[in-house]
Amino acid sequence: MTLIKSISGIRGTIGGSMGEDLTPFDIVKYTAAFGTWINQKSALNKLVVGRDARPSGPMVNQIVCQTLIALGINVLDLGLTTTPTVQIAVPLENAGGGMIITASHNPIEWNALKLLNQKGELISAIDGQEILDIASKDNIIFAKVNKLGKITQDDSYLEQHIRMILDLPLVDKSAISKKEFRIVVDAVNSVGGVAIPSLLEALGVKEAYQLNCKPTGHFKHNPEPLPENLYEISNVLRKGQYDLGIAVDPDVDRLALICEDGEPFGEEYTLVAVADYVIKNNPGNTVSNLSSSQALRYITEKSGNTYSPAAVGEVNVVSLMKETQAVIGGEGNGGVIYPDLHYGRDALAGIALFLSFLARSGKRISQLRAAYPNYVISKNKIDITPEIDVEKILNGLKKKYASHPVNTTDGVRIEFPDPNKPSLTEWVHLRKSNTEPIIRIYAESDSEATAGYLAKKIISDISELISSKV
Repeated sequence: MTLIKSISGIRGTIGGSMGEDLTPFDIVKYTAAFGTWINQKSALNKLVVGRDARPSGPMVNQIVCQTLIALGINVLDLGLTTTPTVQIAVPLENAGGGMIITASHNPIEWNALKLLNQKGELISAIDGQEILDIASKDNIIFAKVNKLGKITQDDSYLEQHIRMILDLPLVDKSAISKKEFRIVVDAVNSVGGVAIPSLLEALGVKEAYQLNCKPTGHFKHNPEPLPENLYEISNVLRKGQYDLGIAVDPDVDRLALICEDGEPFGEEYTLVAVADYVIKNNPGNTVSNLSSSQALRYITEKSGNTYSPAAVGEVNVVSLMKETQAVIGGEGNGGVIYPDLHYGRDALAGIALFLSFLARSGKRISQLRAAYPNYVISKNKIDITPEIDVEKILNGLKKKYASHPVNTTDGVRIEFPDPNKPSLTEWVHLRKSNTEPIIRIYAESDSEATAGYLAKKIISDISELISSKV
């Protein structure tokens, strides 16, 4: 029984009790609050809506669309589509905002309402709080019968999204086509099964072998594109018949790559490789979040540009990218943000840029990966219950490690510099998740064993703080 109301949107498990799970009542309540906020902020009486392939998607979609027209808002319903496609559609349609019905990497029982402003970007923390405040007051006014909105359906935006990607100067369709790449795609039975093969065909890829590409929404495996969940595509690649593997999450804003030998490229290195390609051709600054690999900082500073770390969350990365005029940015979970297209994580843009880099480099994907420092991130989490005071835990750790460099921009990030390894700064970052009832603990070093040790040490510290009732 989980309903998470945050500035990131509304996320929860389908069914159950009102106010505790994501029920029809809660969907109406928060959709109406968002629609009311849009009406207050914008004269653009239009919203763009799209969804991933989850079985609950059509039900949630109908409730959302009907609630919006009841507020007098016109709805452009893109139906089954990717998150970045909706983000692109909002400004092109001159809409007041958008809503994406997806729980991203969460399991099948989850769904969520991702909220976009009129630029097609995730709403800010201030905007999110205003929407939650509207929802809490229960005084929403609906439109009279002669002022109801209308629903229009349009399934052409994915095609337009792909055309826009092909028009990017750094996307080299000719080089990709000449390489005659043979690629394996795992789309975890969601909308990527439609979007990625269409993109690869448009790019001139010779063959796209499809795994889990029927958009049934019944995920064949855990939908988070981590190495431990991608055993099937890795096994296909180990047979030696394909050049690389591509895996995405259910709403196609995260991209994971697999080398030709079946070994993971590393989701942290998706952004690193794409950024390397971009700044080689268009020198400039980069941004990633505090939980992302220092490999991006390494390649950025090596090229004479400036790297900046942001708080976790797409909206925070985007804000800092604009502030620093970054040419590329994103998150270490495989999220690539390329502002020449739009300010949002976009696996489709990431695929096109990476394939252009791979084709021009003349290397195999494993050789490309070997060119970067071999940092390793250990990703862990601790389930939390309402009685656990996360802030007290974070403050306790901050105090315990006061002699180390500590960043409190987003949770607590503790650095462990090693004077004998000037190119490496080991670190641990822990923060409360905005999307799940957990504390995330990420640690980075130059070996899996050391990164795991650092994470376990902090987890042990947390357990001590919880048991001592800090």
